[in-house]
Order: sequence, then C-alpha cells, then structure tokens
Amino acid sequence: MTILLRQVKIADPRSPHKGLVRDIFIKDGKIDTISEKFTGKADQIVENSNLIVSPGFVDPFVQFCDPGMEHRETLHSGAAAAQQGGFTTVFVLPNTQPVIDNKSQVTYIKQHSQELPIHVYPIGALSKKIEGKDLAEMIDMHSNGAIAFSDGLYPVQSTLLFLKALQYVKAFDGVVIQMPIDKSLGSLGLMNEGILSTKLGLPGIPAIAEELIISRDIELLKYTNSKLHITGVSTEKGITLITAAKKDGLNITCSVTPYHLFFTEEDLKDYDTLLKVFPPLRTKQDQKALLAAVESGVVDCISAHHMPQDWDGKTIEFENAKAGIACIETSFATIHHLLPKLTEQRLSELFSINARSLFGLATATIEEGNTAELTIFSNKETTQLSKLNSKSKSANSPFWDIPLTGKIIGTLSKNVLHINQ
Repeated sequence: MTILLRQVKIADPRSPHKGLVRDIFIKDGKIDTISEKFTGKADQIVENSNLIVSPGFVDPFVQFCDPGMEHRETLHSGAAAAQQGGFTTVFVLPNTQPVIDNKSQVTYIKQHSQELPIHVYPIGALSKKIEGKDLAEMIDMHSNGAIAFSDGLYPVQSTLLFLKALQYVKAFDGVVIQMPIDKSLGSLGLMNEGILSTKLGLPGIPAIAEELIISRDIELLKYTNSKLHITGVSTEKGITLITAAKKDGLNITCSVTPYHLFFTEEDLKDYDTLLKVFPPLRTKQDQKALLAAVESGVVDCISAHHMPQDWDGKTIEFENAKAGIACIETSFATIHHLLPKLTEQRLSELFSINARSLFGLATATIEEGNTAELTIFSNKETTQLSKLNSKSKSANSPFWDIPLTGKIIGTLSKNVLHINQ
C-alpha cells in the first residue's frame, strides 16, 4: 500500500522539514520519501490546497464507557468519533463497569484496541474500584499496558493515598493524572459559585475547590519529585499555581478543555443541561486566563474530556442531569476557531507532540524512515458538527450546528488512510 500526500505543509517543530510544503510518500505504513515534488505513482493520493500535516493527535483523557455502559459509547464508536476529530491515539478513563483497576481490565482494552482504527490506551485506576481508599495494582497494570494512572472522574481526596500514588509510580517512571476538585466543597454544586449561581438558584462549586486540590498536589509533588498531570484546569488561580510550579522546576503539566475556552457560566442562563460539566464553566475572567495560558505555552495539551451521556441523562431537570460533553469531534476546530493566530507548530505541540513526550509515546516525527502516524487538517475550511454527521453514539454536544473555522481532513494510522466525509 502506497499513499502520497501532495504539497502539504509540515506542522512538526521536531521535523527537519518543519514549516515547509512538501510531498510525503508513504509505503507500507512508513514515511519513505519527503521531497519538493514526488514523481512516482501511489495507490492513494491526497491532494488539496492549504493542507497541513501533523504527527497524529493525542487526547489523554476521554471516556468511552466500555465495558459496562455501551449504551452511551463503545470502544468502536468512540474510536470512530476520535478519528473524525483527527485523533490517532486516545487514553480512556478507568471509570467503567468493571473499573480498570487490574491487569485483566487493562488487557481487555489493549486487546480490543487491536481491532480499532486508532490506538486506544487504558488509564489505570489509582485506587481499587476508584473508591479512594487503597492503592490499585499499578505495577501489574503498567506491565500490561496502562499508559498512566488516575481515578478519572473521581479525583483522589485522600492526601495520604495521593502521596503514596505519587511515590509508587516513581518505580516505573509513571505519570499520575488528576482532575482537580475538592469534593467536600463542591459535592452538591451544579455550576460555578458566584452571583449568577445565586440568581439562578443553583448551588455553586467555588473556584477554591479546584485551587485547594492543585495547591495540595503541588506540595505533594515537591515532596515526592514525581510526575503529575493536572487535567481540566478551569480557573485563573489554578493556572497561576501551575505556572509558578513549573518555574520552580517541578515535573508538572496540565491540559484544558475546548469547552472551558468556548463557554462561560453566563451560557447557563437558560439552564442548558448540555453545558453541565465538571469542573464547571467558570467566569469570563477565568476563560481569558485559560486562553492566554494556551497561547503562552503554560498549557501543555488540549483534552476534549469527551464524556458521552445518553438522552435520558441530559433531557431532564438541570439538578438531575448528568455532567459531560461529547466533543472530541470538534476539539481541534474549537481551538483553532478561538485562537486563529496559533501557529501550526503550536497546534501540533498542543494536540500531539507534548502528550507523546509526557506519556512516553513514540514521537511520530515527520521524517523519512519513521512510522506514518499523521493528522491532516485545514485552517481555512469550516467544521459544522450535526447529529447527522457525528460518529459518537451519544448526542450531548452544545456545539451542534455551530460553524467553526478549521477542519480535520483525515488521519493516517495503522497504515490506513481515513478521509473524513
């Protein structure tokens, strides 16, 4: 099988061809030739104006609900949605039924990943049954393919347990992922705490619920000198704390979601359950700080926090609605639409290169001899997701029918070229 990507701009700061427009000839899944003009033949040719190619996108925090909640999403439907969004690799959360807290469940994900068009890696649970009481079998899970460790949607509240986890993963140079919410301050909250939550009559989740966990975890990181990734940062002070920790030389990284950059608490005035998320949508000032952090380089990765919910989970009173947005298909377009001045190289870092480096994946650098793991996109075309063209099994997206500037054209993964329709 041979594939030719004709006259594509290379968005890869590690490539010797970065920023150049080149023909990329791929043979049997490997980049065979990168040249100004390739004159040979190919079985498949991708040719269009203004195409850009990056190392394959990676999302380090998604929920595919499989096993146990396949009515919301399956590994197959989730992989199809991720592929549509330009992702060739994703890390799935351990919040399944049963929980991914042992090598058997890790093996289940790894085996099923072989059937999928993209690479799907399991995140192993930090605690048994994600109950936050006792450490899970992390070494066994790591040995069988767990990419990182987290209790996912149930951030670890016990300081002692989190300290032990940070110490434990050092044995194999592992990474701990934490979504920062102090549940004792936010367990009953439905949206950001403030004047608006009072007006709407909804109990709030204060910003300090995030900031306390980030502060605590930074202190534990100083003590252990381990590796920590904070995902879903939503507040200005949260970003400030992480910025300071990075300047102190700590091995801390972070990711933000597209929806925290696109929406704010003010979008909840109509009690739209599609916008009920945890961490909650925050203020315009928080949003501005997050956008600035993406531009400045403080934010390492973008994660969609893809959380499918069924119809019954969202078509209900706000207080009873399930939290989460299924938005992996619009993740790239949302970021490009909001921050059109981001360079192609920075987009490549946010969506691919940084995550690959942080979690020990192959670099997928665009150069001759390397495996072709690629995402092809346009910064000129428009994405408009609808219920008709969505690949996800669930329809809980607030991005329906919103035109976004920037479009995923296709992916190349596992020696298969996929072009979006």
